[in-house]
Amino acid sequence: MPSKSDSTSEKKRAEKIFSLLRKEYPDPKPALNYKTAFQLLISTILAAQCTDARVNIVTKDLFKKYKTPQDYIYVPLEELEKDIHSTGFYKAKAKSIKQCCLELVEKHKGKVPANFDELNKLHGVGRKTASVVAGNAFGIPSIAVDTHVKRLSNLLGFIESEDTFKIELRMKELLPEKDWINSSHWLMSHGRKICIARRPKCLQCVVGNLCPSFNPNNG
Repeated sequence: MPSKSDSTSEKKRAEKIFSLLRKEYPDPKPALNYKTAFQLLISTILAAQCTDARVNIVTKDLFKKYKTPQDYIYVPLEELEKDIHSTGFYKAKAKSIKQCCLELVEKHKGKVPANFDELNKLHGVGRKTASVVAGNAFGIPSIAVDTHVKRLSNLLGFIESEDTFKIELRMKELLPEKDWINSSHWLMSHGRKICIARRPKCLQCVVGNLCPSFNPNNG
């Protein structure tokens, strides 16, 4: 268990890192296109094991065709599968979306609940999806741990774990609550632009000198 002084120094290092990332990515927002909480929920379910860019291509037509939870409930499963086919794992995703929408209608009067725990109870919605929707649609302080956040939190030396829940808790320990939502966007943006898996641009990284994976003296 880290000492109080170690914990304080880690918080200060995290503050420096995220201060630099804040300046580098001044307009943090989801890469998914959406207009409503419901659209964001559907998009985030589709984004599992798929790129945000591909999801945005699919939802451009999808959201014109399906506007309410009822629309997803009543469409034949095979038709929905065809509509989302290119996002991958389309059979499982189609079933999850239909069941999730059924629960929205039966338990929440067709509305997306503005509550993390209630979101997390929905079929096909894990902590990451619940955090994305809670934070970006409702402004509820939350940290969404996707593949970029998981990878960068380890590379930056904040934690040594592949457990997304442990990473979420650790990042919440290190960061002030006001930065929780944006921290995910900053790390995701940095992971896409600079700290790219298998070909990181360490010499172009604004936090390179504070990263133990690049500069071992800053672990």
